Amino acid sequence: MNSIYDCRLLIVDDYLEIRRMVTGILKQRGFSCLDTAASCREAGEKVRSFRPDLIILDVMLPDGDGFSFMKELREWSNVPVLFLSAKDEDTDRLTGLGLGADDYITKPFLAEELILRLTAVLKRTYFPLGQGAPAQTVLTLGRRTINFDSGMVEWEGHSQALTAKELGILKKLAENRGNIVTFDNLCQAVWGDDYFGYENTLMVHIRRLRAKIEEDPSRPVWLLTARGLGYRLAKEANAR
Repeated sequence: MNSIYDCRLLIVDDYLEIRRMVTGILKQRGFSCLDTAASCREAGEKVRSFRPDLIILDVMLPDGDGFSFMKELREWSNVPVLFLSAKDEDTDRLTGLGLGADDYITKPFLAEELILRLTAVLKRTYFPLGQGAPAQTVLTLGRRTINFDSGMVEWEGHSQALTAKELGILKKLAENRGNIVTFDNLCQAVWGDDYFGYENTLMVHIRRLRAKIEEDPSRPVWLLTARGLGYRLAKEANAR
């Protein structure tokens, strides 16, 4: 793709009016490769056939909920997800972000807010600003290999997908391997300039990331905590 406007976007909502409204907003702003789904079942089919670059996902769906759908989705795909929901409780927002969602917008919403947040996710995921030396594409942590291009963790014939947020966190730590990366720097690298308030969500992503890259997530040897400061990716397994 040459620009964010070439990205394929899937809108999942059980209300036809919402699907039409969001589709209209996106088309008006230059996005043309769009598809929609009205249920979890239909969304799963569309993800496999349409292969979206980002999913705009409602929480309440007729055959399930967006949280459950995302749990299943993350077992085989790391496509960015932006929740668009009428559920505005803090617990719902934290649940969505904790599952690996890239953002969470509540209804009713401003068209400009949707576009700003959506384009921010697309730019961070597919069009990062490249500066300095070429970014590494493979990271080896003990028996696990992380492929940054595919977003997959592989070990002994097994594989597991990283979410876009987990991938962003790991890339930032890998770029500074051996050194402490502060909470603020990690949040800014993943959420951009509007990162304030995401510190607790960062901890959730770190816990989920450790479950994928560590042999024993409760006793990490690679992704280490620098108490009160941030996190550090060790160069060696015994480097604490």
